Amino acid sequence: MRRVNPGYAFPLGVTVDSTGTNFALFSDNAAGVTLCLFDRLGEREVERIELHECTNGVWHCHLPGVGRGQVYGWRVSGPWLPQEGHRFNFNKLLLDPYARALVGGISWDDALYGYTIDGSPDSDLVMDERDSAPFMPKARVVAGAPLVATAHPRVFWPKTVIYEGHVRGLTMRHPLVPESIRGTFTALGQPEFVDQLVKLGVTALELLPVHAFLQDRHLVDRGLSNYWGYNTLNYFAPEPRYLGEDGLESIGEAVDRLHQAGIEVILDVVYNHTCEGNHFGPTLSFRGIDNASYYRLLPGDPRYYDDLTGCGNAVNTDHPRVLQMIMDSLRMWAQLYGIDGFRFDLAATLGRRPDGFDPGHAFFNAILQDPVLGDLKLIAEPWDVGPGGYQLGAFPPGFSEWNGDYRDVVRQFWCGSEGLLPSFATRFAASADIFSEGRRRPWSSVNFITAHDGFTLHDLVSYNDKHNEANGEDNRDGHDDNRSWNCGVEGETDDPEVLALRQRQKRNLLATLFLSQGIPMLLGGDERSNSQGGNNNAYCQDNEIGWIDWSDEDPELTDFVARLAALRKRNSALSRPEFLTGARNELGHPDVAWFSNGGKRMSEEDWANPHSKCLTVRLSPVFRDEHSLTIMLNASHVDVDFVALPTKSGGWEAVLATGNDLEGARLAPGETFTMPARTLVVWEWHE
Repeated sequence: MRRVNPGYAFPLGVTVDSTGTNFALFSDNAAGVTLCLFDRLGEREVERIELHECTNGVWHCHLPGVGRGQVYGWRVSGPWLPQEGHRFNFNKLLLDPYARALVGGISWDDALYGYTIDGSPDSDLVMDERDSAPFMPKARVVAGAPLVATAHPRVFWPKTVIYEGHVRGLTMRHPLVPESIRGTFTALGQPEFVDQLVKLGVTALELLPVHAFLQDRHLVDRGLSNYWGYNTLNYFAPEPRYLGEDGLESIGEAVDRLHQAGIEVILDVVYNHTCEGNHFGPTLSFRGIDNASYYRLLPGDPRYYDDLTGCGNAVNTDHPRVLQMIMDSLRMWAQLYGIDGFRFDLAATLGRRPDGFDPGHAFFNAILQDPVLGDLKLIAEPWDVGPGGYQLGAFPPGFSEWNGDYRDVVRQFWCGSEGLLPSFATRFAASADIFSEGRRRPWSSVNFITAHDGFTLHDLVSYNDKHNEANGEDNRDGHDDNRSWNCGVEGETDDPEVLALRQRQKRNLLATLFLSQGIPMLLGGDERSNSQGGNNNAYCQDNEIGWIDWSDEDPELTDFVARLAALRKRNSALSRPEFLTGARNELGHPDVAWFSNGGKRMSEEDWANPHSKCLTVRLSPVFRDEHSLTIMLNASHVDVDFVALPTKSGGWEAVLATGNDLEGARLAPGETFTMPARTLVVWEWHE
């Protein structure tokens, strides 16, 4: 008979030592916990070990002689009382929430559900007694040594340029990356890929979810897949498909190479819900381990979940052990894999209490005071589907936020909408009206025009309507309010005038993004006019629709983005660490001044004019060796005369323009310049 030692309740998960392995699992409401050992392939259950030690809700044991490579899972017994929030079912094999490596994947079968599926509205109340082990992924014991050799680059927030991408989508069609490694972390560390990011001026690569996630049954049945990965199965194990031949080490190798190039790595993390869905979902891990602890249940009717996310359930961050799990996960990714920051999906859910969102929630306090996590880049997606779900600007100092208002206003401005000058100027200046409370900084606003969720930049100027037919939902999915403009023709065209206008609109949007205060986030592929054929919800398109087409390069646009990043890097007036106020700086100049196209300071009447779509912005230098910049914007459909701003000496030179044949032009103070319709020009003062 195998010897079983009591072991320890801390740390949770598995811990390998010189004599064996400690196993620890939290389940406050369980009646019993059994550890199941499997062969190396995870196909045959070879032993069951009933745990007899439970300390503070943590069940634990130490197995001498068991080490790295051991495959295992859990079975948990307890009350089957769905009406009271308990869904224990010993027949279901459960994945360890702290598993760091997975063996096998989900093989969809009705046995994966804790209840008997019969189609009735009360079917979730009847326990299913079939064994789910043959259809479940298992955990493999791995060690916890750091896998990165480099230090965090620690790029100063104001100098950050974020590039959002998908591990597979970034390299699956990359001609310079060997086919054998495309779509993996290994590919992200290839010099050919890293060099492209460096040339583009990127300082941070933000990756869509890399935590192990579920391939949803309804998608598999339709021949599709969960491409984006916003349906987490486990918070410690990486998605197996993203690992190269070197396994877990491939993550550290890629991060090292990106760090060596001065590029940080930010992970998009989904701690707000899990893949187990609502009360009709499968029992794979958390639900069977302790449903009432891990999830927010509906007050007064705990049979159902308090679905604040729109994904069937919400993780219960009010519970200290659940919060501990999230913190342990974040620290592991930061310490073992060298991750430099996190973007929290549906972050409003993470800070909810029974009476609503609370910026003082223990979740935020725990992260901000943590010696490992508190100094990393922390970004919140500030909404969910709960009451008062849009919480833009409400997160505590230390968190930056995806600024959806910036996206909407800038899109509308360049579409030619009226009455937008005040809101456009405010968003352009880092949205101080939203973020300046609590001594927050301009980098609290993460600005973006496009992101994974929605149109690409090319599609934004090519389609008025979504075209999601490939998703198999009769084009009902995805946003209808895209604030896009097809420039006169829906979809692809050979019309040279339409094509020229679309190119100018892309440049207008990109230039606005990089010239704005706050942090620019570029959607991967936008710099090369990548298209999804009008699909604005490519969550299930793990194919040519969702992957970046690197062969269809737009070299002029790519070069334009690189020049924008270089201009932003060399001129600190474009990335100030303080909000613009109009006050004079130490050089005696106002940090920002706003003018009409006539060269006069904007009056209240100018700001209130709903028909005006023109603006001139002058930004003063931060340092004496830098020059003033003037940005002229004409979002109207006609050419407009602009008057060059006065200077004590010298004049203005066009250093960047979105229209043809404008760069290099010079203006004397007070000189009139005809700005072509829908054009932006950046002027730099010269002697």
